[in-house]
Amino acid sequence: MLVTNRFVVAPEGASEFTERAHAALTALAARPGYRRGELLRAFDDPAHWCLLTEWESVGAYRRALGGFDVKVTAVPLLAQSVDEPSAYETLASAAPDGEIVIVASDRAAGPYR
Repeated sequence: MLVTNRFVVAPEGASEFTERAHAALTALAARPGYRRGELLRAFDDPAHWCLLTEWESVGAYRRALGGFDVKVTAVPLLAQSVDEPSAYETLASAAPDGEIVIVASDRAAGPYR
């Protein structure tokens, strides 16, 4: 499961933002079910940032949000992200030169429901 939180950050706030994002990523990384995370910035517009995290399940992510360190460091930052859906389930994947692997949705029976 992927979580993408996008942010628009004024250039003068970039230093403070990155410090807060590093602390949030550290807190999230300590939670059970965390797989990986990255802080990304757009090449074309450096005011646009993304905090990307991957989790073993939606339940692991939701439980992580309840952790004390996450509540203190990550949740206030995540609340400032662009207001849009941020949690995505994997429905298909492919390794380099690999076949497409289709996964059933947790939302309904069958793929892509």
